[in-house]
Amino acid sequence: MSAASPASFTSLGLSEFLLSTLTELGYEQPTPVQTQAIPVVLRGGDVVAAAQTGSGKTAAFSLPLLQTISTNPTSSRRAVRALVLVPTRELAMQVGDAIRAYAQNLPEAVKVVTVFGGVSINPQMLSLRGSADILVATPGRLLDLADKNAVSLTSLETLVLDEADRMLDLGFADELEAVLKLLPNKRQNLLFSATFPEGVKELTRNLLHNPTEIEVKVESSIPEQVQQRAIEVDRDKRTSLLKHLIKEEGWSRVIVFVASKRGVNNVTMKLSRAGIKAEALHGDLTQTARKEALANFKAKKFKVLVATDLAARGIDIANLPCVVNYDLPRSPADYVHRIGRTGRAGESGVALSFIDHENDAHFKLIEKRTRQQLPREEVKGFERSPYAPVELLDKPKGPVKGKRKSKKDKLREAAAKEQQGK
Repeated sequence: MSAASPASFTSLGLSEFLLSTLTELGYEQPTPVQTQAIPVVLRGGDVVAAAQTGSGKTAAFSLPLLQTISTNPTSSRRAVRALVLVPTRELAMQVGDAIRAYAQNLPEAVKVVTVFGGVSINPQMLSLRGSADILVATPGRLLDLADKNAVSLTSLETLVLDEADRMLDLGFADELEAVLKLLPNKRQNLLFSATFPEGVKELTRNLLHNPTEIEVKVESSIPEQVQQRAIEVDRDKRTSLLKHLIKEEGWSRVIVFVASKRGVNNVTMKLSRAGIKAEALHGDLTQTARKEALANFKAKKFKVLVATDLAARGIDIANLPCVVNYDLPRSPADYVHRIGRTGRAGESGVALSFIDHENDAHFKLIEKRTRQQLPREEVKGFERSPYAPVELLDKPKGPVKGKRKSKKDKLREAAAKEQQGK
């Protein structure tokens, strides 16, 4: 199925409350996956979508879910109405934050709860008292909560599997099977996956009923006039390097992209303390505050705008000389979107990315997907240590999935014990 994006979100059948929120967040036009998925989800149909991270899929399933939940209240006080399963805690937090941002103007409050492993389960159990309209979860922690009778999924209306291929790659097949046994047979199913290996195809066959199939290819074109630079630096030296570059390079203005709202606030505070005029832009700010920050930045009343991806969508600043990826984006598509803030309308621009030991492999993936390889630089006085931090070497490669061990974990333990016995 393919279709051209309409001029606005209005034609997709979304409510005026959601449309006003999209306008506030700077969403000007729906992406192809949103154009194709939103009307189908609103009708209650199943969807299977091949869509890379960064293609707009979170809004593609969140907006129609929010509209359905807000316009069709339920009498059940303990019902989880929609479950969004994701592979990692980072994605769980990001999806939860996005859904809350989209829901901010709805006339009736929609309760969104995010749960994941690697942290204490007790606060999450408390947050689920009275249940939740939308629950965003990693599979292992969801099963832990179900074992403790902290959550009931018997009245679930919609299941979303986000990044299904990554879930299977990371060893969640057994957990997924266990979760599915907790759900009612009659429900809407929405499956999003960047690739469709055999495991995902099997899920599709078993889960979905006459699904609408969507395939989206993300454009990765980078303007030639944008000079890309990759600077190697230790993670704890990034702020010092940022301050140094801002003072030495003489940029009139710069947008600094940071992964989280807390990170945005911290970087903004540290720059301000160093005498560099900076303001924050993220989803927790009011619409008035966001508009004022953007207007003042365009008017050159301060030099540095520190922003998250969610708040930065739709930013159009004429003659912006530089953007900095303080944190790398999650996807190649987001990388292209970020650096496209500079070098607009034929103007030249610079896009810097800080590469520490932890995100080295991720930047190589971005290079591979955007079909380029950038030379690594170092700035004198801020050289990256040749050795990765000990905590990074000890860090598990997969996500923390709660108390349950995956099949891969069990096989590794068995192999280790066998080796010790020799």
